[in-house]
Amino acid sequence: GSEMCIRDREKMFAGYPDVVNVDQLREMLGGIGYKAAYGLLHDGSIRFFKIGKAFRIPKINIIKYLQRNSEI
Repeated sequence: GSEMCIRDREKMFAGYPDVVNVDQLREMLGGIGYKAAYGLLHDGSIRFFKIGKAFRIPKINIIKYLQRNSEI
């Protein structure tokens, strides 16, 4: 299939800030559950950082994850 370029993915998530929280991550990945979201973060699939106890995920890392793991 035709590869969706990173620019297209960025447009897809244009309504989201450059750095998102876990709830936004869940929405971006189609409404996945908390367990699945934290699983992706903890197993290194999607890189993140923490501010205090709060997880923060750079949007580009979610786009890169989708690039690696989808046929779209």
